[in-house]
Amino acid sequence: MVLIVSVLVVLVVLALSLFTIQKGYRYKHTIDPPKENSTYEKQEEK
Repeated sequence: MVLIVSVLVVLVVLALSLFTIQKGYRYKHTIDPPKENSTYEKQEEK
């Protein structure tokens, strides 16, 4: 009986781990657009 419960717990944890990993890969990462008045541009103008 303990073995069956242990296997079920392992399978549930594995399923939740795989679900979380897949959810992370589906996340759409975005970056902020560059600022127009950056310090890099100001240094080039000098």
